[in-house]
Amino acid sequence: MAEEQNEATRPKRILLVDDDQEIIESLRVALSAKGYEIFVARDGNQGLALAEREDPDLLILDMMMPKRSGFLVLEKIRRTRPVPLRVIMITANEGNRHKSYAEMLGVDDYLHKPFAMDQLLASVDRLLSSVK
Repeated sequence: MAEEQNEATRPKRILLVDDDQEIIESLRVALSAKGYEIFVARDGNQGLALAEREDPDLLILDMMMPKRSGFLVLEKIRRTRPVPLRVIMITANEGNRHKSYAEMLGVDDYLHKPFAMDQLLASVDRLLSSVK
């Protein structure tokens, strides 16, 4: 019973995976201020390791990163996680082909950089409100 209560009261966990220090820091500050627990990875390989270890409720994932792209991270997560993870993909890429592929992989939202912080926060709140 106590374990269930702890699960319900623990803050939602968000994994940020991006190689841009400014974006990571601004997202970390904004999301922490809303009470979310934040984990940060600076490349795709770190992101995969943290996703496995920390079991986040939401992944905010950059598309273009060193070592492993956001697409490769997402493909692996989709193959290995029994419970689908909520994902917001962020990118400076304007191509529709990339957006289509991201949607095929099941991203919940797709935001173009630069994006308004309010837009991202609204997406995070919407996606996490449905996570038990």
